[in-house]
Amino acid sequence: MANEKNLMAVPDARSMHTKKTPNLGGVGIFIAFSLSIMILGGLKSFEQFQIGKLLLLLAAITIMFFLGVKDDLIGISPRKKFIGQAMAAALVILFTDVRIQSLDGLFGIWELPYIISVLFSLLVFVFIINAFNLIDGIDGLAGTIAIMASTVFGFFFMLHGNHLLMLVSFILVGALLAFLRFNFSEENKLFMGDSGSLFIGFLLTYQSIGFLGMDTSGTLWFTMPNKSILILAILSFPILDTLRVFIIRISQKRSPFSADRNHIHHRLMDLGLSHKQGTLMVGLANVFVITVAFLIGDLNINIQFLIIALLVPILGLLPCSLAREKGRIKLHVPKLSRA
Repeated sequence: MANEKNLMAVPDARSMHTKKTPNLGGVGIFIAFSLSIMILGGLKSFEQFQIGKLLLLLAAITIMFFLGVKDDLIGISPRKKFIGQAMAAALVILFTDVRIQSLDGLFGIWELPYIISVLFSLLVFVFIINAFNLIDGIDGLAGTIAIMASTVFGFFFMLHGNHLLMLVSFILVGALLAFLRFNFSEENKLFMGDSGSLFIGFLLTYQSIGFLGMDTSGTLWFTMPNKSILILAILSFPILDTLRVFIIRISQKRSPFSADRNHIHHRLMDLGLSHKQGTLMVGLANVFVITVAFLIGDLNINIQFLIIALLVPILGLLPCSLAREKGRIKLHVPKLSRA
């Protein structure tokens, strides 16, 4: 349909692709996710309050989905995009009480007052949604990060009997696995587009906050890291990349939302890696950070935060340093004259 109606992503100066490509992959992901969650949610026979949470979640991601579709087709201003994101987030925060209620002692902060909790949760929703949207720059990267995050969250939801969030996690994984087949394809390539990245970013934030509020005091066969640290580890790449490009843009006296080629995935491509290789590198780095979060689970939460906060920039900014060094070497290679 995208080919027929010419609904394509057209390459520009900062694109990592050279030809027009359908960018409505999010439509397929959304349909697959929504139908599956409604059918399986109905078969599970959830309690009434859980059905209510499910319906409000579907309403919120529908807002995000249509916001993304409009942005893909005709464009939308950042202000309107933020308003839509805040509305969708407020829907689940205020009416289903999915919010950050405690930081588990991180920076000495425990229980948050209700108003602070609501505002902080709203800020986290908007930040993670846009952070996830910003990493959708090369084939497979956003889908792979989302699959890894949802798999880890789904595993914990399953262990602790939270079947509603378990369904959300694993259905999203299934829909994304189907999408990646086309995202990596050479002949039938399909981009996720904002129609996918916005509502998927919303679902990842929803899972994160749901996990943070979950009681994990039960005995497991492995050491359970502090939940807030594990969430930071799982979402470390989009968080780091977004903070990095925002700092660069602001230091250059530009809008933090202006477009450029300063993302980490751009630097990986500058090193000569293919899309699949770049995605694999980021994925392996993410697995490593998550593994470290488990290994240091017995330490004080602030020490855990310090370790992750030092480790993630070292791993994430290494490609940027290498790409810069490669650029310097190219710049200083003398050209041989034709004699």
